[in-house]
Amino acid sequence: MNKTRKYWGFAFVAPQLIGLILFSLVPLFQAFYISFTKWDGMQPVKEWVGINNYIEAFGNADFVKSLINTLKYTIYFVPLDVFLALLIAMALKNVAGRTIYRLFYFMPVVSGSVSVGVIWTWLLNSNTGLINMLLKMMGLPMVPWLTDSKLVLISIAVVSIWWNVGYNMVIFLAGLQNIPQTYYEAAAIDGATKLMQFRHITLPMVSSTTFFTLITTIISSFQVFDQAFIMTKGGPAKASYTFVYHIYESAFQKFQMGYASASAMVLFVIILIITAFQMWASKKWVNYDV
Repeated sequence: MNKTRKYWGFAFVAPQLIGLILFSLVPLFQAFYISFTKWDGMQPVKEWVGINNYIEAFGNADFVKSLINTLKYTIYFVPLDVFLALLIAMALKNVAGRTIYRLFYFMPVVSGSVSVGVIWTWLLNSNTGLINMLLKMMGLPMVPWLTDSKLVLISIAVVSIWWNVGYNMVIFLAGLQNIPQTYYEAAAIDGATKLMQFRHITLPMVSSTTFFTLITTIISSFQVFDQAFIMTKGGPAKASYTFVYHIYESAFQKFQMGYASASAMVLFVIILIITAFQMWASKKWVNYDV
C-alpha cells in the first residue's frame, strides 16, 4: 500500500518536475553555455569566446545604465508596493463585503501587461492624457510623466504598483486572517493602542508573509520589461532603459545572443545573491511559528 502511494505521488509530481526540467533548467544551462560563445542566433556554429562576453558587458555603458535604472526602479517600486499591500489588507480584514473589495483590488493583476501599458500610456500622455487634462481643468500645470527623465521611472513604478498591489494584498490578507483575534483583545485590555498592536502583534505575526512578498516583488522588479517597452521604449534618453530591456535589445535587435546570454547570467546571479541574503537575514527577524 505504501509503495502504491509512493508511485502515485511520483505520478502527480512528474508533470511539474518534467516541466521544470524542460522549460527552466535546460534553458538555464543552455543560456550559460551560449554566454561563452559568439552567436547571432541564426548560424548553427557557435564560436567559443570564453569570458569575453562578460568583460564586454561590464564595459558597456548601456549595460551599466540599464542596471542602475533597474536598481532605481526597485527602490521606487518594492517598498511602497509591499507597504500599501499590507495597509489595504489590514483595512479589508474585518470590513463587510471584503470579498468584493478583494476582487476589485485583484482585477488589475489578471489584466495583460500590454493592455495595462497601453491604457496607462494614454492616461499619462503629456499633451492629451486624461490625468493632465484633469490637472489643466483644475488650473494646475501639466506634468510630463513619461517624457521627463526624472519622472519616467517613478511613473512606471506607480503603474506597476497599481498593477501588482492586489496580488500582495491577497497574500497579506491570508496572513492577517491567521492571527488569533484574542491577541488583539488581550492587548486592548492591557491598554495597547492600535499603533502598539500593529508594532508588537501584526508585524511580527506577518513577518513570514512579508518575507515572501519582499522576495517575489524584488525578483519581479529586476525582471521589469513590459512596462518600459510598451510605455516608453526605454526613453527618454534611456532613462527607463531597464536590464531586461537591454537583454532583449541585444538578443533580438542586435542578434548578439552570446552577449545577451551573458547579461542574463549576470541578472540570474544578482537575483540569486539578493535572495540568498534575504534568506540569511530572515533567520533573525522572520517568525516561522505562525
